[in-house]
Amino acid sequence: MKLVMLDRDGVLTEERDGYVKHPGELQVIDGAAAAVAQLNVAGIKTALVSNQSVVGRGIISASMLERIHEKLRAELAAAGARLDLLLTCTDAPNSLSERRKPAPGMLREALAHFRVSAHEAVMIGDQVTDLRAAVAAGVRPVLVRTGKGAELLAKGLPQDILTVRVYASLTSAVEALLSDR
Repeated sequence: MKLVMLDRDGVLTEERDGYVKHPGELQVIDGAAAAVAQLNVAGIKTALVSNQSVVGRGIISASMLERIHEKLRAELAAAGARLDLLLTCTDAPNSLSERRKPAPGMLREALAHFRVSAHEAVMIGDQVTDLRAAVAAGVRPVLVRTGKGAELLAKGLPQDILTVRVYASLTSAVEALLSDR
């Protein structure tokens, strides 16, 4: 494994009712920054791949989203962690963008950026859109129960998602992935 792609809301940060509209609303999930730091120390590249329709819907500006991500980077850095690449799709949900998950565009961008083949990468998410994007890009899908993951599991995974590893959180997912190396 050379690359771990991460969804933001529900994986790295707490899922909110509504949207994260300013930096003060962003809250990193306990242990998530330390998990990213473990990946960094292991030499595994990390990429955030996140739909952020809050911009496309006109709720916040692109500059506000950047301020929110500056806070995320600062909180990760305080724990000795970093994201090597940050990709977002700000399109509204009804757009037919190849970048908006469940389409695989952002995942393919990350693979190309790091010159990593799909079988050397993992996508960790908490929603079916994350899992479908992973399958479409040919990378291994991993589901966490944080965010909307537990709700998804309670409803049952869709038939098109045949093989997915499930973990309680990003922390337990990273521990398992590193022990599998």
